Amino acid sequence: MSDVLEDESDLSFTVKFLGRVEVVRPSGLQILEDAAQSLKTADKFNSEKAARNSKVHIFLTLSGIDILENKTKYLLYSCPLSTVSFCAVLRSSPKVFGFVAQHPASDKYHCYLFQSQKFAPVLVSAIGDAFQVSKKEHNVRGERDLVVEALRHKNKVLQRENEELRRKLAGHNIYKSMP
Repeated sequence: MSDVLEDESDLSFTVKFLGRVEVVRPSGLQILEDAAQSLKTADKFNSEKAARNSKVHIFLTLSGIDILENKTKYLLYSCPLSTVSFCAVLRSSPKVFGFVAQHPASDKYHCYLFQSQKFAPVLVSAIGDAFQVSKKEHNVRGERDLVVEALRHKNKVLQRENEELRRKLAGHNIYKSMP
């Protein structure tokens, strides 16, 4: 499977999820560096750190960033673009990138960190571009219903998964003509 999938208005990247850390400020390279350092310290009791170092899919749309578990496609985190305040590649590690987003129901900020062998600068640029376009669209059309957006996204994910499964079945000559 390719590391990058493109649809009409969304991108999907497969990357390594390093973790999510609560941060005190909404922006700055030092926040990313501090979050990365925090993830290096072992903490068996913190569930945020327990889920790290696994492959995830990042789906970037004009409405937000969704982070899905690689195998099950379980939605781990969803961040509306309007909550993203900062995104950058770490200076100390050019394969690591992250973004800071405000929790939708509180005043807390979280830093999400990822590693990509090839696409860290591309993803940071894409997130920044999507944020700018989203801001312009938001000013034109107003707020969208998040439940409808989530269902549309889930539908796209399931359609892609069905296509992939059909290809696998066709490869094993088990696939019979299905509508």
